[in-house]
Amino acid sequence: MPKVSLDMPNEILVDIKRHVGDDRKFVSVADAIRTACRKLLDQLDSIDERHGRFENDN
Repeated sequence: MPKVSLDMPNEILVDIKRHVGDDRKFVSVADAIRTACRKLLDQLDSIDERHGRFENDN
């Protein structure tokens, strides 16, 4: 799996970390970011499909 490095405002990272842990929604910060990216891509695909711009690259 490729690794990605990015700069992120501290406020966002602090907010993400509030959702990470044993009794929280995500097991790690990386898991939270991957999940957010997947959700964003699904939303963008849905928008593109509604506007007739969806191209299935699979």
